[in-house]
Amino acid sequence: MQKLLFVCLGNICRSPSAENIMNYLIDKQGLQDQVVCDSAGTAGYHIGKPPDRRMTAAAQRRGIVLLGRARQFSTIDFEKFDLILAMDQANYEDILELDPEKKYAHKVKMICEFCQEYPDHEVPDPYYGGADGFDYVINLLLDACDGLLKTVATPNQR
Repeated sequence: MQKLLFVCLGNICRSPSAENIMNYLIDKQGLQDQVVCDSAGTAGYHIGKPPDRRMTAAAQRRGIVLLGRARQFSTIDFEKFDLILAMDQANYEDILELDPEKKYAHKVKMICEFCQEYPDHEVPDPYYGGADGFDYVINLLLDACDGLLKTVATPNQR
């Protein structure tokens, strides 16, 4: 069983989208017994809040439902998860800062490392932009999550 944690700043746009997109892909491929997902934010701005309504609408246009409530990343997450996937460089660095001995650095990756079509190195934060930004993030995360799933799921069960 692979345990994945998606991390952005506030845990209301990008990381819950990645979590729910991955769950959507896992369900479509019948891999629920192989991969479990969660999401968190490096900051505590939105703890307990549901995903952003604009992000939720963008996901719904693709047939994906966004569930969950925002929570903040904790050092215990280093032990609980096999892979910790940062949405951007700032999140990546904030996560690694909580691991000064670099004991868990091998678990922390950038989500865009798994993109197959998109050339992006980071998932842009759509929070202060228009609807197009939310749609773009959903499409980018669909690509990245599909690539990620190909690396964490057992081939003989795909």
